[in-house]
Amino acid sequence: MSIHAHPLLPQRQNRDRPAIRLAPDLSLAQARLHEACGAARRSFALWVAGQMQGPVFWIALRWEKSALNPDGMAPIADPARFIFVAPERPVDLLWSMEECLRAGAVPLVVADLPEPPPLTPVRRLHLAAETGAREGAHRPLGLILTPGQGGAPGVETRWRMQPAHHPGGQRWRLSRLRARTEPVREWDIGWQDGGFHPGPALQAADA
Repeated sequence: MSIHAHPLLPQRQNRDRPAIRLAPDLSLAQARLHEACGAARRSFALWVAGQMQGPVFWIALRWEKSALNPDGMAPIADPARFIFVAPERPVDLLWSMEECLRAGAVPLVVADLPEPPPLTPVRRLHLAAETGAREGAHRPLGLILTPGQGGAPGVETRWRMQPAHHPGGQRWRLSRLRARTEPVREWDIGWQDGGFHPGPALQAADA
């Protein structure tokens, strides 16, 4: 997979944009929409939340079976920070996320989706996040969680996080599958002292 910067978005401008850093070489730009897939995508979202301050809107269908457990969340991010939005219909997931991002009232909005959205809603979510950054109290970061390999078009970055635990401890493999100005990379993630600790970036095969 080739990674190209958008012709209307200079590479330097994109790199200088405020971002949430999970590690020195691992970051997510604020006021943009990102995607996470893989079996540990919710853990990735909690990791992002743990690197930020302030409330988090977490949007998921009311009948979603993979509800978050506060006891499991606590070591990564304080459950008291989370405001759960639970619409009945799938069509209301993206509408709810768009309204939350446009308001700019919280720094992070997560939507747990049953499938990747098409390009038009993704563009609307980018615009909503940019509006929230201009007019709200925060530069909201949008993160959609999608099943399988993901694949939402037009997202700023796409990440896949998979468990790779072994008898010696908890581990994960994180892959950056898509980014506008960054190469495809992988990281081995360990758990130590109550937090995620990525190792050095690894070369990854094109996804």
